[in-house]
Amino acid sequence: MSLKSIVRELKEMRDGIGSMSKRGVESRRWNGRTKSYVAPDITLTSLEPIQQGQWANLPPELLLDIISRVEESETTWPARAVVVHCGSVCKSWRDVTKEIAKTPEQCGRITFPISLKQPGPRDSPIQCFIRRNRETSTYLLYIGLVPSENETDKLLLAAKKVRRATGTDFIVSLVADDFSRSSNTYVGKLKSNFLGTKFTVYDSQPPQGAAIQQDSGSSRRFHSKQSSPKVSAFNYVVGTIAYELNVLRARGPRRMHCTMNSIPISAIQEGGTAPTPTSFPQIIDRPFSPSPALKGKGSSTDLNNVNLPKLAVPGQGSSEPMVLKNKAPRWHEQLQCWCLNFKGRVTVASVKNFQLVAAVDPSHNVSAAEQEKVILQFGKIGKDIFTMDYRYPLSAFQAFAICLSSFDTKPACE
Repeated sequence: MSLKSIVRELKEMRDGIGSMSKRGVESRRWNGRTKSYVAPDITLTSLEPIQQGQWANLPPELLLDIISRVEESETTWPARAVVVHCGSVCKSWRDVTKEIAKTPEQCGRITFPISLKQPGPRDSPIQCFIRRNRETSTYLLYIGLVPSENETDKLLLAAKKVRRATGTDFIVSLVADDFSRSSNTYVGKLKSNFLGTKFTVYDSQPPQGAAIQQDSGSSRRFHSKQSSPKVSAFNYVVGTIAYELNVLRARGPRRMHCTMNSIPISAIQEGGTAPTPTSFPQIIDRPFSPSPALKGKGSSTDLNNVNLPKLAVPGQGSSEPMVLKNKAPRWHEQLQCWCLNFKGRVTVASVKNFQLVAAVDPSHNVSAAEQEKVILQFGKIGKDIFTMDYRYPLSAFQAFAICLSSFDTKPACE
């Protein structure tokens, strides 16, 4: 049997499993009581007989060879969706697929949703672009050099801008039509102060290997009758972004510093590694007992008044967080503007354009080549179209959050 026929049968099997699961859940929903409940276990139970089919019992050597060939042949999206289909057949296929499909740092490719939380490649950046929709205040991150003509680009992340009295929030999701923080597609958020000069990056899961101060008061669901089974109950502060004030209106681009609390400075030292999560957090769905001060205020509360958990302050013997800064531009006399070498990835002059490099100290023992390496660059290429290229040690989510901060209005910084 050829590789193409195997892939075709995998797609058909996956579609069949999905339709059978849907019918099973619907029948139980109509036959059961009208009270709302969580039903993932019913779906998984209906899949168990399918896992004993012909594909689940393939010899391990043959299964490894099939998935290896698929992974090597499909390197770009949308064709790479076949690799994800392989991981959807059954548990044995999923385990082998996760073993073969490497992280973006290792292979330079994005495969599974968890890849968006993992560091990018060290040698060359992953090239993406952001499409802004002014009417809906949404920002969509796609993988690729530029938008395709047939609009088949792979969506990585989506964000929605929400203006509040005290600042602006950018809610980040895996899909473009659900920005609820109680959804299993919720990834994190970016929150600004009133002036739009300081931003805080929140992650839906704790950074790997970092000490976290948890507070039961930071739950995103407060005594709710309905709950999603795949939602992390906390937000975690993983970074801060600060723009320098330009009170004197001095000529020059915006200047910013990004403190990545979840990434130690040792990650860019020789032999260093960055935190790399391997899966999304486990289900956290414990009941919440409101404090006396919250009683009588309904079943939910405003997150702006809640102290969200933060990374513990590094103590002695722990590594300092990595800090990113603007790469200094040069003044072009003929063009009469500030210029940076974006290597053709940015074509329109804009105050939003920037390149970030590591801000290091001589005591950090970071090589000169590593100090000059552009970790993240962002710039405009057309109306409401921007490029975003990121590399190790940033993840796609962290890079996207930093770029989102550039979209907020900053009259005090320009």
